[in-house]
Amino acid sequence: MTLKILILDDEPIVGKRLGPALDNMGCRTEAFTDPRAALERLHEEIFDIVVTDIRMDDIDGIGVLEQVMQRSPKTKVIMITGYATMEVAREALAKGAFDFLAKPFKPDQLREMIVRAARELGVELTMPVGDDRTMVND
Repeated sequence: MTLKILILDDEPIVGKRLGPALDNMGCRTEAFTDPRAALERLHEEIFDIVVTDIRMDDIDGIGVLEQVMQRSPKTKVIMITGYATMEVAREALAKGAFDFLAKPFKPDQLREMIVRAARELGVELTMPVGDDRTMVND
């Protein structure tokens, strides 16, 4: 089974960096910078995993999380942010987020979360060989 992953971050570089990092694991990714376009896509297709930034214009990541959970409660949602606070993390987890990752982070850190989320979905993924030391920032 190929996992379908949607990546949403208003910074284009995030999708450009994370998409190939996750495609290397055998996943199929779609990256968005516009929350409205991402939500439209989420209404067209069920994704196994959604990786979303929290702070964005118009619709924030918590709003995206709520809509994903309403449409597909089995989808694993990983929240990423450059503005990590305990309150936001608690709120995201209380509303059904799978995990929370603070920027800057290494793609391997997200890959490890994806492997854990996949395992909960009954899919075994393996991490690609090699240490990616580059950081994903805001």
